[in-house]
Amino acid sequence: MTIDVEKKEIRAVALTPIVQQTAFWAEVKSYQGIESKAFDFKVKNSEVYVDDLTKTSTYADLLILQQALNKDTSIAYVPYGPELEPSEEVQGEFLEELSEILRSYLPKSCIGIRYDLAWQSHWDKPENYNESNTWEGPPDRKYQEFRLNYNTNNWNLKRANSDILPAHTVYLDLIPDEQTLLARMKPKTRYNIHLAARKGVTVRRAGMEELPLWYKLYSDTAQRNGIFLNDIEYFKSVLAAKADDTLSPATVELLLAEKDGEALAAIFLVLSGNRGTYLYGASSSQHRNCMPTYALQWEAIRIAKASGCTEYDMFGVSPGPEPSHPMYGLYKFKMGFGGQLFHQMGCWDYPFKEDQYRMFLATEMSSQGYHL
Repeated sequence: MTIDVEKKEIRAVALTPIVQQTAFWAEVKSYQGIESKAFDFKVKNSEVYVDDLTKTSTYADLLILQQALNKDTSIAYVPYGPELEPSEEVQGEFLEELSEILRSYLPKSCIGIRYDLAWQSHWDKPENYNESNTWEGPPDRKYQEFRLNYNTNNWNLKRANSDILPAHTVYLDLIPDEQTLLARMKPKTRYNIHLAARKGVTVRRAGMEELPLWYKLYSDTAQRNGIFLNDIEYFKSVLAAKADDTLSPATVELLLAEKDGEALAAIFLVLSGNRGTYLYGASSSQHRNCMPTYALQWEAIRIAKASGCTEYDMFGVSPGPEPSHPMYGLYKFKMGFGGQLFHQMGCWDYPFKEDQYRMFLATEMSSQGYHL
């Protein structure tokens, strides 16, 4: 397989529905002190799509974040990329060739590349669902690695210990009209949207000056659910980032649900390409019976649709209806909106320095995840 790679300016990164692969996201990470690199690449379609017999090529690009691990080492992280998704049979070969080429563009301190693949899981097939239509999940790690490394030269692709960005999500089709969207929801979800309105919950756009309101709700949520608490500067960077002079800007909306002037819940909605993404959410422990989170999601869906988006990413659920899973509550809530559950490949590593990579794995369990 031959892949032609060329470095490019961040501002020239192409528009995509994957917000984590945009110039906007590079700007967010710049605020957080993380350096980004961008690359164009070209590959023959006959080499990445097994049924393509044409002589045409695909041109695509890639955004990489260079994450320092300590003063001596770093790792290249590709959030939800590459977007180009080869046929399953050649995905490992493609990643191997791409990694070896990118290696020369990365600093000597780089111990490897971590791809957070948004590609459909090899095991998200009808035969991988049981009689209750519940996904049975992928096989053990060794078999996953065998499958992806098949036909590679180095057999160097390794399944990461955990995923950074969610590997399971729910997509809503926004093409139908609002009444059809409501009709596709589960009756309880639809009822709760109307209940929030009857109880006087309203949703409005909030600005940077109201970020402390968000952070109070977020802190409450983190404490209630026992999750890692980012500082307010993290979220300020998402609101402050501007990429309007680039090819891949994004629109960020901080939406606030209130009742009688009291903030009950809030979310970050990001619009990029044809997709609206529910990126972060938070809610108060008070007045939960007013269903503010349902009002927020419905308003976010309506805003995304009115902005020309054709799909809505609810961003992160458990793999299935498993009550023991820590994200099961999110699964029940988000599936109620009538979307399609989608299982992704998740994080895969291509190490350059085996000894340092092993040390990295040994300390990785302290990682906060989901916000890299």
